[in-house]
Formats: sequence, structure tokens, C-alpha cells
Amino acid sequence: MNGLAAIYVPTAGIVDYNQVCRVFQKKIHGDLLLNTKVERVQEEKDSVHIETSSRSFHAKFLINCGGLYSDRVARRSGVDVDLKIVPFRGEYYKLKPEKERLVNNLIYPVPNPNFPFLGVHFTRMIGGGVKVGPNAVLGLKREGYNKTDFSIIDTAEVLTYPGFWKLAVRYWKDGIAEMVRSFSKKAFVRSLQQLLPEIGEEDLEPAPAGVRAQALKPDGTMVDDFHLIQGKNSIHVCNAPSPAATASIEIGKEIVSRISEVVKTKSLSRIS
Repeated sequence: MNGLAAIYVPTAGIVDYNQVCRVFQKKIHGDLLLNTKVERVQEEKDSVHIETSSRSFHAKFLINCGGLYSDRVARRSGVDVDLKIVPFRGEYYKLKPEKERLVNNLIYPVPNPNFPFLGVHFTRMIGGGVKVGPNAVLGLKREGYNKTDFSIIDTAEVLTYPGFWKLAVRYWKDGIAEMVRSFSKKAFVRSLQQLLPEIGEEDLEPAPAGVRAQALKPDGTMVDDFHLIQGKNSIHVCNAPSPAATASIEIGKEIVSRISEVVKTKSLSRIS
């Protein structure tokens, strides 16, 4: 079945995430360490001690935005984490240049209310070109951007988590459909044709995949909203669904306001 109607939202848009990160980097007053693993976090009375694979730090407060590893960092801080991050790979194609004229805006399907995913859609990029996708398939590695990526530790962690099996039993048909779209370009195109019937297999080229850090509860519920966990001297962002990147500045303001509340509460307790 093809699309029958649509809602036009002229204010819908995207941001250049790479450029946003570069601007954030310029505004950081301190060091930016890449390819660095957090190995141990110890929260003390009024500070946090952080040990990484390259050096150690002492700070008054920790903000954990670890994405795919946010739950692990939170647990190493001694925080009670009521969920687990399960990686879902989102695979993309891009339209060939001669077909880009068909897409002038962002085109989304009606979302499936059972899942916090946007569904396969068309995205006109800021720098030019049109990306189509993604699907959502279970990743066998937290940073599994390719179909062949595999981690015994990451896979075992998912397969031994009760929440994953409860999700799988509940939505096995949807899971199989996503896997079919992963290995069948024809099936992927059929999803696109519901929005744009003119698209054919020959109009698509492979594009890099992404990995979604999806928070999953023990009862199999996929967390579909922002999930912040408070520690003694820390805040852990353990779920940040779309539009987290686009709304990152507003999310940052919310985190800062929560830090202010923690500091204020501690100050009042000392006075009393």
C-alpha cells in the first residue's frame, strides 16, 4: 500500500552533527581525550575520582553521556541502573544524484507505536544528497557498524538479559521483518516505495550505518524517552532518543539545571 495522505511541517529540519560537535569542542575549557576508556569511577562525599585508560581525574561532578556505554559507566559509579543498553544497527542507502530531485524535504512514515524508532525515511542532508533508512537490527557488538562486527562479551550480555528475550518473544515478527530488510535490498525498497513509489533498487547506493544505543528495561520495555539517573555527584544520561542530537543544547540546559539543584540541596543540608 502506498501513502494516502501526509502532514506538511515546514519547520521540520536537521542539523549538521559534525559541525555541532566541532563547535562544542571549541567551547570546552579543558582536555578532550579520544579513544579513552573509563575503567573505574568512585564517587566520594563531594567529588568524583575517575580512572581511564590514559590518566586519572578528580572532579566535583561527573556527567556521563557515554551513549553505547552509558549503562556500564553508570554501574562503575555504583549507581543503581534499572536498564541495559542494547545496540541496534541502523543501515542506510543514499539516492543516486539523478533521483535526488524527488525529495525536497524530510519524509517520514507514520511511526510504529510499539517501537521508539522513526522507521525507514528520506532525509535531505545539509551538505547535499539524500539518505534513506534506517532499519533497526540487533547489533552483535556495541560498536557494530558492519554486519560482520561481533563481540562475544557484548553478544553474551544481550542474550543473557531477560529483557531482551521478553522483547524478542513479544515482537518476533517485527524483528524478522527488520532482518529481511537488512539482507534484502528489494524488501528495503518496498518500504521506501510506500512513501515514494518512483524509487527502484537501481536508484540506491550503500551508505554508512549507525548504531542506536537503545535502553531496555528488564520487563522487555524499550525506553522511548530521555532517561537520566542521578548519582551522589553525577548525572548519567542512559537513554537519549531522537531528536537528541538536534536538541542537544536544550538537553544540556536540563542537565545543568539538575546539577544546580544537587548543589543547592547539598548546601542547604550543610546549613541545617
